[in-house]
Amino acid sequence: MCCLEGLWLGKPRFCASWPDLTGLPGGGVLMDGKDVTGMSVRQRSVAMVYQQFINYPSLSVYKNIASPLKIAGTAKDEIDRRVQEAARMLHIEHLLDRLPSELSGGQQQRCAIARALVKRVELLLLDEPLVNLDYKLREELREELQQIFERRESIVVYTTTEPTEALMLGGHIIVMHEGRILQHGPTAEVYLNPATTKVAEVFSDPPINFVPAKVENGTVRLGREQVIPQQGRLAGLEPGEYRFGVRSNRLFLGDDGVRTVRFDGPVGLSEINGSETFIHFTYEDVPLVAQEDGVHQRGVGDTVSVYLDPNDFYVFGASGELIVSPARAD
Repeated sequence: MCCLEGLWLGKPRFCASWPDLTGLPGGGVLMDGKDVTGMSVRQRSVAMVYQQFINYPSLSVYKNIASPLKIAGTAKDEIDRRVQEAARMLHIEHLLDRLPSELSGGQQQRCAIARALVKRVELLLLDEPLVNLDYKLREELREELQQIFERRESIVVYTTTEPTEALMLGGHIIVMHEGRILQHGPTAEVYLNPATTKVAEVFSDPPINFVPAKVENGTVRLGREQVIPQQGRLAGLEPGEYRFGVRSNRLFLGDDGVRTVRFDGPVGLSEINGSETFIHFTYEDVPLVAQEDGVHQRGVGDTVSVYLDPNDFYVFGASGELIVSPARAD
C-alpha cells in the first residue's frame, strides 16, 4: 500500500519501533520479525479494504463475505457463524441474500469491510475506505469502525488524507509526503507537536497558517510592520528569521484582551462549512484562514480584523524544524 501524501494510522505495536531492513536487498516486509516478502499472499495473515468497494458481482452478500473462509477450507458451520457475526457488526445482516448491484455505495463498502474482518487476520489494511461515501455515511461508518478496531486483536493500518479523521480514530500515526515518512508517534502528540512545517501543513485542515517573523532587540516582527514584545514562550528565541504558524481555530474575529496580535486584511473567500465558516483573507500579501463558529457571510474585499494570543504560535526555524509549540492544546 502506498501513500504519497497523507496519514497512516495504526495500533501502538505497529509503529512503536521500526525493524532494521538493512539486511534485506531492496527492502522487505517483516511481520513480527519474520521476512514475508516472498511469501504467497494466501500464506500471509493480511486482509485489505480498498478505496473503491470491490465485491464479486455474481455472488450474494453472504457468499462475498464467506469467500475467503471458503478458500481457506473453513468448516461450513464456522463459515456461517463468522459471516453472521461480521454482518451484524456492519449492520448488513438483512442484506445477505442480495447481490452487490442491489446495494447502495455505503452498503457495498460495508460488505467489503465485512469480508476483510471475517478472516481474523493479524494485519488489516484499509486504503481510504470511506473517501467515496457521502458525508453522513462517512460519519456513521467512521464511528462504527473505531468501535470494531478497539475490539480486535489484529493490527490495523488505516490510510487517510483527512486530519480530522486521523484525530477521531486516534492510535499511532505516520505522516507521509511524497513517499517519505516525516514523523510518527501517538496521533495527538504528533498533531500538537509537528516536527516540521511540512508535517504541520499535512496534519492540519485547513493547512496551518504561516507568517514570516524576525526576532531582534527583544521584539518579534510579524511581517513588515507588526511588532510584539519577545516574552513568554517566545523569550528564549535567538535573534534571526523564523516562520510563525497558527492553526485556523486559534484565529478569532474578536479581541478578549489576551489576544494581543491583530491581523487586518481583505477577504478573498467566505467558505461556509456546516456549523462553521472559514474566512480566507490576506495579511501583507500572506494568505491566511480563520475559522469562525456559526454561519457568517463576509463580502469579498471586505476588511476583517483577526486576533490571536501570541502563546498560540508554533515557531519554526528557517529550515522548517519545530522550535516552540503553543502554550495550550488546540
